Amino acid sequence: MKSSAMLVSALALLVAGCGPKSKTSPVDPSKGSELSAQSTTSAESSTPPLAEKSPVSDAYHGETIVDDYRWLENWEDPKVQAWTKEMDGHTRAQLASLPEVSAIQKRVESVLSQASVSYYGLSPSKGRFLALKNQPPKKQALLVELASLNDLSAERVVLDPNELDASGSTTIDFYRPSPDGKMVALSMSKGGSESGDVFVYEVATGKPVHEQVPRVNGGTAGGDLVWDADSKGFFYTRYPRGEERPAADADFFMQVYYHRLGTPTEGDRYELGKDFPRIAEIELTMHPASGRLLATVQNGDGGEFAHYLRSKKGTWTQLSKFGDGHVQFVFGPGSDLLVISNQDAPRGKVLRMKENSTVDKAKLVIPQSEDTIVSSFWGDRSLLNVGKKIYLTYQLGGPSELRVFDLDGKSLAAPEQLTNGSASGMVALEDGSLAFQNGSWTSPGAWYRFDAKSGKTEKTALAEDAPIDLSKVRVERKFATSKDGTKVPVNIMIPPGASLDGSTPALVTGYGGYGVNLTPRYKTSHALLLEQGLIVAVVNLRGGGEYGEDWHRAGNLTNKQNVFDDFTSALQMMVESNYTSRDKLIIEGGSNGGLLMGAVMVQHPDLMKAVVSHVGIYDMLRVELSPNGAFNITEFGTVTDPAQYKALRAYSPYHNVVDKVAYPPLFLLTGANDPRVDPMQSRKFAARVRAATEDKTPVLLRTSFNTGHGMGTPLSERIAQTTDVMAFVLSQLERPFQATP
Repeated sequence: MKSSAMLVSALALLVAGCGPKSKTSPVDPSKGSELSAQSTTSAESSTPPLAEKSPVSDAYHGETIVDDYRWLENWEDPKVQAWTKEMDGHTRAQLASLPEVSAIQKRVESVLSQASVSYYGLSPSKGRFLALKNQPPKKQALLVELASLNDLSAERVVLDPNELDASGSTTIDFYRPSPDGKMVALSMSKGGSESGDVFVYEVATGKPVHEQVPRVNGGTAGGDLVWDADSKGFFYTRYPRGEERPAADADFFMQVYYHRLGTPTEGDRYELGKDFPRIAEIELTMHPASGRLLATVQNGDGGEFAHYLRSKKGTWTQLSKFGDGHVQFVFGPGSDLLVISNQDAPRGKVLRMKENSTVDKAKLVIPQSEDTIVSSFWGDRSLLNVGKKIYLTYQLGGPSELRVFDLDGKSLAAPEQLTNGSASGMVALEDGSLAFQNGSWTSPGAWYRFDAKSGKTEKTALAEDAPIDLSKVRVERKFATSKDGTKVPVNIMIPPGASLDGSTPALVTGYGGYGVNLTPRYKTSHALLLEQGLIVAVVNLRGGGEYGEDWHRAGNLTNKQNVFDDFTSALQMMVESNYTSRDKLIIEGGSNGGLLMGAVMVQHPDLMKAVVSHVGIYDMLRVELSPNGAFNITEFGTVTDPAQYKALRAYSPYHNVVDKVAYPPLFLLTGANDPRVDPMQSRKFAARVRAATEDKTPVLLRTSFNTGHGMGTPLSERIAQTTDVMAFVLSQLERPFQATP
């Protein structure tokens, strides 16, 4: 459940991606289509199926907890599959019968299918560039080669997974070009599973070469790969194979291995990781000029890191330990290293250390300031050294910006950037300039090039067009006061003509976890609602990293209730300030944000009109037992600790549903192949709320049988999901769909 370069694309679906790994094996995409078709044509009744109760009791620290729907956890049980299909069929039948759904679907398909192309994962490669390209109406992103950032006429497709798999279920998890520019190694997975094997392709021909390397990428723990400096092999992350570990540990104990091209993968050389925690997550960074290798290891998803350096001679040295506050190491000038550290500096500072020294002897280069240095994991560099310049991404409580310093920490002229925008994706170009992405709530993202010598910033041809013009949308940034007095930022997008007298409907979303920052970004699903006259608000909650590590820690473990209080205060502020009213207020979130939806709905059922929750977590007492749930213990806590159990039990949505309470209409969405949040979470919560409301309120559960947590979801399914959510929202608001000219 971490923020990453690849995860950013999934943000459009979920707000962010996260979660424990599912117990289930990926559903075969070909069978998934059949399952989905069966579901949509069955259970036409207006009454959702009532799940039977089969009580199971558990004892936690002297308290007995009865779980009526434990049986819904086992996807291999035919009864569970039958109930899920029936519930899905009921849901789809209800959604299909909503007013003007065909018109909504037509508009959504038009916008998402004709949306501008977008580029991400940019990599310079011997005078040219590689990038992943979203190109509607293609279902999956493709890998392309570019001759220039300003001339797309010579763009060439290196690999199109849509041609490999006509079902649209195969996705590129990540790719890495070789230093000589001749080859590219990439991980591919199917059906949203994120369980990726690595393949090697020739860049010039797009043909596969060499051998396949299995079990490199996974759900929550991810995966990584870096080429050796000579382009003859690569270092990669590796999950256990065969009988190396018990089946229960198959998705844990990640280690680093080295593969030489043209040799059997069974003989790959072990490099690092035998002593790592079971829940280790690893990111690799190579310095091609010297052959040095950095390994960043995260202890689960809670934000504790250790770092290791491999010398040119092949010797590994540990640079930092878990819990010491050193977040990110990057290669600096000469043989030095630059370090982002939160040690005694929760908003971050930058240190410079000698390769053969220790971090406690490092020199302070950039001290902590009022703004927060972004600390990232999984590829999106927030600290970069290019020549004699240090580039840093700062978080300003939601918006972010790039700043430039010399090697002594003196502030220099920065690139031109959008006001109250989001800056990310820094890439050092081969000519010494910098490429980065910039966007805002109303302006789609674009790649920019900054020339530090001339001080000029230019927008490149890698820019998205707005499928819906939001130039007339007004953005206000307000602050709600949480239960304990904390000021919580609320970013409010107001469409033209909206009346601020409480009569305008609104959708409010948030996340609040893992130090993830919700930065300004153009989101098509929000644009579709703004087009319909809804106000859309995004809340920067504690648990995120918008104000540094203290802000994150104030919203995790036993402090998690602060996140729900923050969101509640934002909803109350929206109503009290007459942006909307309670009977016109919809809340929506995904993943950890789905937990947010469940908790706030259960704690304050009269505060909103309806709830939409994607791939959420709801049973906090069982989440750590899912295979990847262990990765979340460092963020949520564990039931084995009395204090953490008390906190988990107090807010767990599933365990705090009360019978005969008038809960708002609830729409849950999940993917059968979700490797991050076990779909049983949605099944159990739907069953519990359904029983509590006794058919007095809609409880819908939509299961996509050939997708997962959001990453790799085909365009056709994104269209279907967006249509269903939009139809549900408008119907709950009793708001007619406004057709566009």
